[in-house]
Amino acid sequence: MLGALVASHAAATVLPIVPFPASVEAATGAPVRLATGARILVPRGDVSALRTARWLASLARQSRGLGLAPTTRGGASARVVLRRRAGPADSEAYDLTVAHGQIVISASSDAGLLYGAVTLWQLMSAEEGRGPVSLAPVHVADQPRFAWRGMLLDSARHFQSPGFIERALDWMALHKLNVLQWHLTDDQGWRLPIAGYPRLTGVGAWRIPASVGAPPRDPRTGRPPLYGGVYAPGEIRAIVAHARARNITIVPEIEMPGHAVAALLAYPELSAGPPPPRSVQSDWGILPYAYGVDEHVFAFLDQVLGQVIALFPSRIIAIGGDEVPLDIWKASPAVQARMKALGIADETGLQNYFIRRIEAYLAAHGRRAIGWEEILKGGPLPPGAIVASWQGAASALTAARAGHDVVIAIAPTLYFDNRQGVLPSEPPGRGTVVSLKNVYELDPGAPPLPAPGPVSAASPPAAAFSSADRAHILGLQGNMWSEHIRTDDRMAMMMFPRAAAVAEAGWTPQSERAWPDFLARMPAEFARFRSVGLAEDSSVFAVEIAAEPAGAAAARITLANQTGYGQIRYSLTGAEPDAASPVYSEPWSVPLPSRIAAASFDGSRRISPVVRESLDAQSIRRRVSQQLDLCPGGLPLGLEGSAPAGQPRAVMLVEVMNLCWMWRDVDLAGVRGVKLEVGAIPFNLQIGADLARIVRRPSTHSGMEMQVRLDGCEGELLTALPLGPARPGLSELSAALPPRPGRHSLCFAVAGDSTDPIWGLNAVQLVAGKGS
Repeated sequence: MLGALVASHAAATVLPIVPFPASVEAATGAPVRLATGARILVPRGDVSALRTARWLASLARQSRGLGLAPTTRGGASARVVLRRRAGPADSEAYDLTVAHGQIVISASSDAGLLYGAVTLWQLMSAEEGRGPVSLAPVHVADQPRFAWRGMLLDSARHFQSPGFIERALDWMALHKLNVLQWHLTDDQGWRLPIAGYPRLTGVGAWRIPASVGAPPRDPRTGRPPLYGGVYAPGEIRAIVAHARARNITIVPEIEMPGHAVAALLAYPELSAGPPPPRSVQSDWGILPYAYGVDEHVFAFLDQVLGQVIALFPSRIIAIGGDEVPLDIWKASPAVQARMKALGIADETGLQNYFIRRIEAYLAAHGRRAIGWEEILKGGPLPPGAIVASWQGAASALTAARAGHDVVIAIAPTLYFDNRQGVLPSEPPGRGTVVSLKNVYELDPGAPPLPAPGPVSAASPPAAAFSSADRAHILGLQGNMWSEHIRTDDRMAMMMFPRAAAVAEAGWTPQSERAWPDFLARMPAEFARFRSVGLAEDSSVFAVEIAAEPAGAAAARITLANQTGYGQIRYSLTGAEPDAASPVYSEPWSVPLPSRIAAASFDGSRRISPVVRESLDAQSIRRRVSQQLDLCPGGLPLGLEGSAPAGQPRAVMLVEVMNLCWMWRDVDLAGVRGVKLEVGAIPFNLQIGADLARIVRRPSTHSGMEMQVRLDGCEGELLTALPLGPARPGLSELSAALPPRPGRHSLCFAVAGDSTDPIWGLNAVQLVAGKGS
């Protein structure tokens, strides 16, 4: 049974609800017990309330094995009552009262009843276990802080299955998130059919994946297999209906005028310049192609948007507007002639003209446009346009003061293609660590502004957000870009639990938010979501085992987790640690060989997976790329290497702009050699002028090599290992090292003139000599 509640935010650890409610007060009376057969009473004829009751019953069955029974009869004997009250039909507020033998959820709207049911399910699943549950008396009065509590799902770069999207909508609703911005078109793919333009999906939805060397070929056809996918209209309608049932608005995004390669490959006449080659469709980055600005281009976009409006009831349509490659407009005689005819002075003015044309079409059809912050360039926009601020809060302030509503979507904090932790188990993605705490500490009502520059009377520094500015902030959005995230499972891991931090930032009053309280609610959050099929990323509590030599036949062990929450318990027998296992307190030495198993605990509850390692003289001198430091560069990525068909691909952490890795402060006593696992990764990155900034080190021979240097990447060259021809899979390189006793840093650096492929370092194994 849940413990007694107190009428303050300190109830957070006893009431493990995410997002935390606006108001929680203890109630009087006996606990209310829910068991199989308990009835959920809904108003007769209330279809939406009945749907919510059935979902609540389904959640109770999955998480606790309880069979609750929705009904429209027998109010006095019902344990749960869903009740309508007077109020706005679009309100998301609800009240939940546990007292006097009943649980009553009251709301004026479908959304309020749904969110009240979600809170009840969270109370029911606060403690692990199956069977009946008793709930302490409590009164929750709840409503959201912001109207827009969203996630972006990028289905253009990698296609997610319709089933996954529906499950993701369920998981969003269980966090009280209410907007899914669905990124359906981009350079790499066009995912929805448009009547009259069959090549958009016939050509634009499919690409040849980047590969090392020649792409593999399908033995049946002799051609490279294509990668991609299309959502059929019926699938889109089903997803939209599922979202509506979960109080989620799907905001479709059709990218323009840039990020349009998929469409331009299908219909080259839409291009501002020469059509793109098919090969660039599998590249990531800012591709130098864009729509033209003639009337036939706008006629095409009007047709597309008209059909999008027919499929999606959202009053808001996303139009992209970001990272427009203006040079292609500058180089196009047709575009320059069009600019002259329109009296437009420069390409940023033309960008403004383009966005205004599209915004006017949407407004004429009762819709509002939302675009990334670049839509502010080149001139004013109608005040109905919404701005998604992603490069920093300064654009949010600019937009608000120009009268635009704003969605906070700031990178890197709200870009969830960044990894969540440093463990080797993290999925591929951007190499910057954006932890759960990083996301939680963002306040969308007061996003951080850059430090002011020199103050002058003519241009004073920007002030903080005023109350009038904050009134334009609709909310915030986590963004699941998918360049490096191929699978549905990885997508779920990268979304959650950071989506829970987005949910609380968007729902809970800022005065009621505190990281320690939120963290204390995470163990229950993880457990309940496992019960409904969501395997959230475990980096918050997962144990990292660090081992290094401690004498001739021993290892010094350090255990830690990312947040320092709970207790780390371990076993040296290889058995799974439990609540009676020793608690880790400080580094200690163990004899070699040893087996260690460790996990984080919150009291008697295990809150992380069990991690196991077999330690011997070799393993303690091995590091994978995620355990090494990257050299400075500015583009860290966790990339998958290539692999022969049917074999797993290694995930390597690389700094694309400076391919070197540092193993710091390593004891080289007795080390006589090194073995390196390396892999080739296709260089399918469009980085423009930054290509010239890639660090190129001179090789000691005519080809590419991996250099091992002492005490820095400019230090003494210990050995240089030729990399040989690129091929799928990992290669092992080995060499002797000269004796260099003591503690040093080792640099492992790629040298040579070529940047394609990217050579990744998967693992380093230091080899000890005899008697060491």
